[in-house]
Amino acid sequence: MVPTTHLRGDAREGLAALADGAYGSDNTTGLVWAYEFAPGRAPRAITSAEAADRVRDGGHACRLWLHFSLANSKSEPWLRDHLQLPNAFYESLCDAPSTRVEAIDDSLVAVMRDVPFFGAVSDTNLSVTLCVDARMMVSARTKQLRSVDRLRAAVKAGAVFESPVELLAHLLRDQADVLMDIVREATTEVDGIEDHLMETRSSSGERSALGVIRRRLVRLQRLLAPEPAALFRLLNRPPAWLRDSDIAELRRSAEELSTAVADSSAVIERIRILQDELSANLDEATNRTLYILTILTAIVAPFEFISQLFGMSVGGVPFRDNPYGFLIVFLVIVAVIGLGAALVRRLLRS
Repeated sequence: MVPTTHLRGDAREGLAALADGAYGSDNTTGLVWAYEFAPGRAPRAITSAEAADRVRDGGHACRLWLHFSLANSKSEPWLRDHLQLPNAFYESLCDAPSTRVEAIDDSLVAVMRDVPFFGAVSDTNLSVTLCVDARMMVSARTKQLRSVDRLRAAVKAGAVFESPVELLAHLLRDQADVLMDIVREATTEVDGIEDHLMETRSSSGERSALGVIRRRLVRLQRLLAPEPAALFRLLNRPPAWLRDSDIAELRRSAEELSTAVADSSAVIERIRILQDELSANLDEATNRTLYILTILTAIVAPFEFISQLFGMSVGGVPFRDNPYGFLIVFLVIVAVIGLGAALVRRLLRS
């Protein structure tokens, strides 16, 4: 192992970021980061050793947020050895269950879909599993996620949280913000495509671009739409240990997430209308092309008839003995071609 003193400054900063949990987790616990919350005070980052001490000290007045990386094989064993969490939480770590938020004993167990911090937003297998009670919030994920990272940024900025449930509510609002950012980006792209269509009336490339945006939004909507419904079902019959302020925060978060899902539905409907218009324009252009080809075929057909008629080696063929016969037939053909070209040009202008 290379001594830290022999590393350059940027390498030492990278190691510091790694130790801080920005890119990895603790080798012995799987803990990515841990924060301690005291009433009325800004959160304080604590080490994995301090987190283990706080967990053992059940009567400690501070609240905790422990975030684990499931990519680290040490995470689940440490959780089972040090924390008494519902079996539903551990079951959610082993498979990929559907989105849910449910009360189990004195805890809330939630499985929330999220968008990866790096890579395409179409990855449907990414989720964060949470267990929230009156004392702590435990979250676990496989890859770095946008909503969780936003919540951590708010915590590092000094946001004050009175309870772990407020952390969950803030995470839900962050999730709604991430969805709204994606919807705004999609809206900007759709605006550009719509403006281009109005200027050029050309559909080359636009249909595929709209299809990509629509599939992305539909996939996100399918993943995130169940969350507001699950929250509202929970809040209709909330657990007794939830405070009124916690219920109000969760209801507000559910409403914001529901609004974000509704906005994505509006963009999807707009894209569908544009796709229908593009399809109609394409059908119209195809029909016009077929119509023109039909007219051209009708114009060319008499030429074949004339060539076959005058090509017969029988008596009585018109202009056979006329020295100007070829010129007469040629002028007739040119006149018919001119009339046909004028008709086609008129049809193209109309």
